[in-house]
Amino acid sequence: MSEKSSKGVKLQKELTYKKKSCFAVADAEETKKIFAFAKGYMAFLDAAKTEREACDCAVELARKAGFSEYRFGDKLRAGDRKYFVNRGKSVVVFRVGTKNIEEDGFRLIASHIDAPRIDIKQNPLYEEGGMAFLKTHYYGGIKKYQWTAIPLALHGVVVRKDGTKVQIRVGEEKDDPVFYINDLLPHLGGDQMAGKAGKIIEGEQLNVVVGGLPYADEDVSDPIKLTVLDLLHKKYGICEEDFLSAELSAVPAYPARDVGFDRALIGAYGHDDRVCAYPALTAVLENETEHTVLAMLVDKEEIGSEGTTGIQCKVYEDLMEEISVALGANFRKVRANSKCLSSDVTAAYDPNFAGVYEKMNSAILSHGTCMSKFTGARGKSGSNDANAEFVGEVRKMFAEGGVVWQTAELGKVDVGGGGTVAKFVAQLNIDTVDLGVPVISMHAPWELISKADLYSNYRAFLAFMK
Repeated sequence: MSEKSSKGVKLQKELTYKKKSCFAVADAEETKKIFAFAKGYMAFLDAAKTEREACDCAVELARKAGFSEYRFGDKLRAGDRKYFVNRGKSVVVFRVGTKNIEEDGFRLIASHIDAPRIDIKQNPLYEEGGMAFLKTHYYGGIKKYQWTAIPLALHGVVVRKDGTKVQIRVGEEKDDPVFYINDLLPHLGGDQMAGKAGKIIEGEQLNVVVGGLPYADEDVSDPIKLTVLDLLHKKYGICEEDFLSAELSAVPAYPARDVGFDRALIGAYGHDDRVCAYPALTAVLENETEHTVLAMLVDKEEIGSEGTTGIQCKVYEDLMEEISVALGANFRKVRANSKCLSSDVTAAYDPNFAGVYEKMNSAILSHGTCMSKFTGARGKSGSNDANAEFVGEVRKMFAEGGVVWQTAELGKVDVGGGGTVAKFVAQLNIDTVDLGVPVISMHAPWELISKADLYSNYRAFLAFMK
């Protein structure tokens, strides 16, 4: 190699940017950590298939780590480790730091624990064609045809007429029955397959099969439905009217699994967004910091962050104000000095569907957690669009923390689009940027992520906390 070309190679290395594979730069010890962290995450996924279950799992982990429950009005001091539960469907885990909170603000990590699913209607049970069904209303953005002809589990709660609550979780254990949504056989599906993908299965066709055995009494009407009701009453003490005050969901029945001969990937239901919520939770639970840090695991993101458990609810702002007041700080000043990583997933580049991606600005699997300066659609509509100064500050944190990371946007301009909780946090006058794990087949019943990106997300949170 000539001296001139050698100089050019050196200059090119210094001046150009290229994404790095986490696996390529990790040594043997780091690779072991990547795979070990994934095991804990996969166990969390299997235990937490609804937002209620994810909240319960987070609280259990927090208690094991020495955290105690916080209620409005409680006194706080540096070193306190607390969790706050909102209606059993969202949780905030926080550490009180030693730094002056009025000058330092909060370090917030906001992610969500709800996921696309099939919800059961309030008057759902009927019998037809030798089967008993539950009528449904899907939750979040799904491709409806993907939810047919797969094993489903039923999760949720039923509040009985007397006010008592019953937990239901059927379809996850080896000996449990599973449930099913019918599809049309290809021999009769010519017209169906000729239609648009969005119309292959209509929303009102997503009816869940729950029975097929008639009750042994020829005088009753709807005997299969009665068998189902009889079984539910014997096991749970509920009757048909109790569906009126129930929250039940059908979710994929299969567990998280390693994918690939090398086991570098994870296939599972609910990566969006538990793949960000779990590392956020564990980062706060397991690591001390001089900052006051909060991991906010919220509900309802998939339907616009609405309601009493979505990030738009004032309870989260109230909580931050309560913490500030308990520490003798002016909340407006605390907010102004706070920083947030809005941690939600992004689309990973998929070479099988390359036409919808702009590869230079797409997330590549196993190349680290992904920062999205903006989300939204078309002309960045509905986006937070973080300022360059804050992006630069986070870059510096990651550089000092040795974090392998990348940037991306969600698909080509005018093709892709999406949003998450970032804009709602930013409305509180808190600098916020999106950061999350790239996902293949997002919102499908089984999504795909890289173990390296999961661990990179955890490392990013540690750098942000320090």
